[in-house]
Amino acid sequence: MASSPMASSTQSPRPNLRFRQLRGQRSPGEFAAVIRRAAREIGERVSCDARYVGRVEAGEIRCPNYAYERVFLHMFPGRTLTDLGFSPRSAVRGRGARTESRAPVSHTTIRLYESSPSGPTGPETHECDPYEIQSHEESDVRRRAFMSGTASAAAASLGSFGFAAPSPAEATARRGGRAGEAEVSAVEEAVRQIRLLDDRHGADGLYRRAATPLRTAYALLDAGTTRQSTADRLHTGAGELAISVGWLAHDSGRFDDARSHYAEALATSRMAGDQALEAHAFCNTAFLARDAGRPREAVRAAQAAARAALPLASPRLLSLVSLREAGGWAGLGDRAGCEQSLARAHALFDRGPSDADPEWMTFYGPAELEGLEAQCWSALGDWNRAARHARRAVSVASAQTPQFTRNIALYTAELADDLARAGRPDEAATAGMRVIALLDEVQSSRIQSMLATTARVLLPHRRASGVCGFLERHASLPRVV
Repeated sequence: MASSPMASSTQSPRPNLRFRQLRGQRSPGEFAAVIRRAAREIGERVSCDARYVGRVEAGEIRCPNYAYERVFLHMFPGRTLTDLGFSPRSAVRGRGARTESRAPVSHTTIRLYESSPSGPTGPETHECDPYEIQSHEESDVRRRAFMSGTASAAAASLGSFGFAAPSPAEATARRGGRAGEAEVSAVEEAVRQIRLLDDRHGADGLYRRAATPLRTAYALLDAGTTRQSTADRLHTGAGELAISVGWLAHDSGRFDDARSHYAEALATSRMAGDQALEAHAFCNTAFLARDAGRPREAVRAAQAAARAALPLASPRLLSLVSLREAGGWAGLGDRAGCEQSLARAHALFDRGPSDADPEWMTFYGPAELEGLEAQCWSALGDWNRAARHARRAVSVASAQTPQFTRNIALYTAELADDLARAGRPDEAATAGMRVIALLDEVQSSRIQSMLATTARVLLPHRRASGVCGFLERHASLPRVV
């Protein structure tokens, strides 16, 4: 049989059998916990989870970063990286350095953000990319064409709310005038518009434009208001706007920016004595900490969110916060803690919606509950269970909230990755193709990075039904910026 272009131009990763032998009878999640404990013994910080262990064993990570190297050599004294099944650093870094100097951004899943949130101990950023078959010049052209589609449509919508041109609120701030009803309403409407556009199109292309109304909101706060009731609304609106902009940064991989915006919202909530805003800020901080590889911080931030949310009498808010805590426990490899938080999340969710539910929680329904639980089981290395929940999330979201295109794409990408890691490549390829079909409407670095990871996992299975077609289709996609 003639080899496909994909097969001829891509080298499959070679499984690291030595590392797999070192894991022994422990699950990937249990072994990840051992690695994190060893890191703490020598003062290192590594965000190791079951997914990282799986990538090492699959050969996707040919050589660990320096922090992981120190941890592994501490765990297995007297052995070298080669003894542990890794390739020499010079063999991996040589091509990686050349690639990075020419490409605007790496194609690998570990390049989710522009600057690593944990410095040299963060995820590997120079790993050789085995799934690169396009020239960078061609990729630049295709990326620009792609970004001019949905991003321009979103920008047109943003223009009328002060994103693309000075708004009345911005003009008031520039004059140093005090904010009134019209300016506060404009800030509140900007928050709603960001959420709407993110649900439909994803964060990429929106983040930079969203900085303008945020600056305006805080300029208005500094200028003052004519009434206390107006000041209270403006504090809440500015804080919610900071969280929305922070989420755009978070979802597009700018973790440091997101952390700064969430901290700004938290400070605003404390100054205004706004417990609802405080709960929201801590809830998003927990989610960010989980994604940035700080699971213990995720647990603590989620617990702080629960304390702030308790007086608000919103079971759905407490349910979401419990899911954030579950994600932190999963990142720590604590299955019991995760299961306890998941059970609490379901019990609270089953109490149903209430008038006390915050406006920003419109996204949180049965589909999001299933999707977040899928992420927990995925972090624990239980791929089949994760796939079941991800499949339910896709089904429910498609039926009940078809307007949330970004979330449907996210759940489907999670499903594809879980199926690939569960050893079901044909189903994973089918799900992956569905994600690709949604990328005409959605721009999210998170989703495209998840899809790239799935493609890597499927490379050794390219002869399975539908896999080669998915790999070729994925290779033709433009790179994210």
